[in-house]
Amino acid sequence: MPSYSCRTEFDGATLVFVGRIREPRLLNYSRLSPRRHRITFLSDNREDYYRIVFYEHMDSNPKREYDAFRERVKRTIYIDNLSPQVNEYVLRNAFDQYGSVKGVQFIPKYAEPHHMGQSALVEVDTPQQAQAIIEIVSSYPFMILGMPRPVRARPAELEMFGDHPPKPGRKIEIRWVDPNDPDFEVAQKLKQLIQKHADESAFMLKQQLAEEIKLAQQQAETLKANNEKYMLIDGVMTDGSARRLASYYDMKAMED
Repeated sequence: MPSYSCRTEFDGATLVFVGRIREPRLLNYSRLSPRRHRITFLSDNREDYYRIVFYEHMDSNPKREYDAFRERVKRTIYIDNLSPQVNEYVLRNAFDQYGSVKGVQFIPKYAEPHHMGQSALVEVDTPQQAQAIIEIVSSYPFMILGMPRPVRARPAELEMFGDHPPKPGRKIEIRWVDPNDPDFEVAQKLKQLIQKHADESAFMLKQQLAEEIKLAQQQAETLKANNEKYMLIDGVMTDGSARRLASYYDMKAMED
């Protein structure tokens, strides 16, 4: 049986396999069928006939990939102070009135309590739409499910994305640093600086939480006082006290 090699392209990737061919229609089948069907076809009782050699990305130009990522960052907005109850559906409905939302990605906060405000990245069609939304949210209070307070918006940054591609021409090397190495002192200072920033962030988070609790208590007290005033006015109008007082002082009482 003759040997055969085939190169199949799908979903921005290349799958290369070689082996003995019993199915002449394999090449056409792999080109026309969905990706999941192709993989099933190759792996279903045919391992002895076809062997996957390697799997690689077609786009071997890292600069093109990095430039596309930077364009995506330009049309993405960073939103914070979101209520913990906000989900992707709510966020899409909130910003669809200003432009077409292409994607929503929530940023997990592992070091903060669950009830604290969360943040998300909202991608729209164009950088102009993103800038317009930022200006609107910055100029007027924009509430999404109320608490903890009006959301804030600013342009997204490269470091906010979990799928940040490596910068072309930059290579990250990992190694142990000897105490006599000149970089050892630099690394120690960086560790101390990171710890300092973590302590400052924890302190600011604690202060922010205390201020939000205080603000919530003030709002609850104000709401309760206003409700008592309206209940008192409604009671005076209902039991006729307002009409009797108006008659006593020879004044015209309002019926509604």
